[in-house]
Parts: sequence; structure tokens; C-alpha cells
Amino acid sequence: MSIILTPIGTVRSPYTDTAEIPKGLGAQHDVDGVLEIRQEFEEGLRDIEGFSHLYVIWVFDRSRGADLVAHPPSDDRPHGVFATRSPQRPNPIGLTVVQLLGRDGPRLRVRGVDMLDGTPIVDIKPYLSSVPVDQLRRGWLDEAERRRRGEG
Repeated sequence: MSIILTPIGTVRSPYTDTAEIPKGLGAQHDVDGVLEIRQEFEEGLRDIEGFSHLYVIWVFDRSRGADLVAHPPSDDRPHGVFATRSPQRPNPIGLTVVQLLGRDGPRLRVRGVDMLDGTPIVDIKPYLSSVPVDQLRRGWLDEAERRRRGEG
């Protein structure tokens, strides 16, 4: 089976190299950027201004190859790629939640980008979560953070 995705736009970000993007425990993604949506898809943005946050689905277009075991910067132990945010994935798809700051026609001003400038966007969806905070689990990240703080 073959799947063909058509980019609906491009990320405009201050990041031009992956080394510039904050990674690891405590990384803050609070940088502003712009999601430039192609003109022919602008009508699809109708009513998006009512949402505070968006899921951005994008492509790791500069990632090469896939590894089923990843070595995240936030832990000294290897983990399965599907338990990490590694760009070396069987399908190089990225997912980021951003805060919507405003819309200027086909341009969405957002905060929280963690993508390189020029990254292709394949979809945008409003962020909605019905999972109560007390039911969320963060897997191995919680343990890595406890070890970092010297708690175990």
C-alpha cells in the first residue's frame, strides 16, 4: 500500500538546525512561529480562531532512516522509538501542540514551535482533550525526571 500526503503548508520557525531546538528534560517550547497555509487550503481555516491550541501534524522531511530503538537526550537508557519523540521513525511524522496567537488570512501565528523552518505541514486539528490531568501518565519520562532530581 502506498500513502501520499500533500502538504497543506509550511512552518516558519527561527530554527534552522535541529541542534537549536530545545530537547530533553525540562525543555521549554515557547518560541513563536507561523504556520503558512497554502492559498488553496485557506477556506479550511474557517472558525479556527475560536481554539486556543492546535495539533500540528508535520513531516520530519530532513530525517534519514528509521531506528526502532531511540536514545533520547532526556534519559541514559534506550527506549522503543514509539515511546519517544525521535525523528528516526518508520514513518517520519511529527505531532506538536501549539498555542494559536492569531490568524492573518492563511497565516497562523503560533507559540510553541519545535520544528525547523520550512517543515511541511500535513494537517492541523483543534486541540481537544477529555483526559483528566490526574489520569495522565508520562511513562519513562517521570522516572528519568525523578532520577535527575536525585529522588530515586
